[in-house]
Amino acid sequence: MAFQEVVYRPVFGRALAVITVVVCAVGIVALFWGDVAAGLRYAWPIVLVAVLAWALFWRPSLRVQQHGITVENVLRTYFVPWPAIREIDTRYALTLRTSRRTVSVWAAPAPGRHRTLGLASKDFEGVGESAKGEYGELRPADAVSTPSGNLAQLIRGRWEELRDAGLLAAGEDPDAETVTWHGATVAVLALLAGATVVGLLI
Repeated sequence: MAFQEVVYRPVFGRALAVITVVVCAVGIVALFWGDVAAGLRYAWPIVLVAVLAWALFWRPSLRVQQHGITVENVLRTYFVPWPAIREIDTRYALTLRTSRRTVSVWAAPAPGRHRTLGLASKDFEGVGESAKGEYGELRPADAVSTPSGNLAQLIRGRWEELRDAGLLAAGEDPDAETVTWHGATVAVLALLAGATVVGLLI
């Protein structure tokens, strides 16, 4: 049962992160160019914005792997093994539900209203049965032409394949599902926030 690993990183988010960091860098240079003292005082909030842009828009990713799914969000990375998945939802974002937690995929939010207005029945072709609600309904975010729907269908397809092959029958291993905090990111953001407060108050 061959499976090719898939890695998803939103292009728009990464472009936004790059633009924000470049604008922040220009702002810092301008500050120091005009007044070094002002630069030392007011550069910290600009650096904070740049780091936040990186954490919010550059870092998030989704990795669909042979043994599970790795979700890298802003402050935490989750590994969800296939047997642990109980539900795959797309209401507000691509979301994986297990018996222990709900994991929202920051990299794959549900599409906005302007995107869903143009959806047609062909956009839902091939959506798995496990995506349908009690009465067979589908959400706009389940459309395979949207990132959230496309990724959800990829995950559902793999999950259903493993289920039908009996490879999920053994049940989940509680220790296999992990959460890792991004300690360095949390520390840097806290330090920059503190430096911003100090710089604005002195």
